[in-house]
Amino acid sequence: MRISIIVAVDEKRGIGKNNDLLFKIKEDMQRLRKLTDGHPIVMGRKTFDSFPGLLPNRTHIVITRDPETYAAMPVKPHFVVSSLEEGIKKAKTAPGADEIFIFGGGQIFAEAVEKGLVDRIYLTIVKGDYKADTFFPDYGEYTKVIEHEEMVTTEHQFTFLTLEK
Repeated sequence: MRISIIVAVDEKRGIGKNNDLLFKIKEDMQRLRKLTDGHPIVMGRKTFDSFPGLLPNRTHIVITRDPETYAAMPVKPHFVVSSLEEGIKKAKTAPGADEIFIFGGGQIFAEAVEKGLVDRIYLTIVKGDYKADTFFPDYGEYTKVIEHEEMVTTEHQFTFLTLEK
């Protein structure tokens, strides 16, 4: 079983602004879809709330201090938990648990990296500074490169990078 993070960052490790992604890049979304399909995803409340709905074929596990919030919501996650550790424990029982994905946001990413819970990071690094207000933590200890692919579109220049410790 592997615990992975999947995230897109700008050159200053920015991941979001005003509770939204900094960029929506078709190729990055396709990669995310392909990698996470059939696997459980663990995320914070704000990240889940930013989704238009449930992502198909994934068990959604949301971390929140206020689980009652989801009782009246039209779109409910599969599981609501109160900590990252509890979320990972729940994910281990879900279909596709050979790889569990941590989806964010910033606080959840920081906690996962700081506690050494993450085996692999799937990064998309987008060229430029997008003036983010939410950032990905330092990932300097992840030095083993599994994948490195440079991409250029008419709108963005970016790199797919897969790292392990």
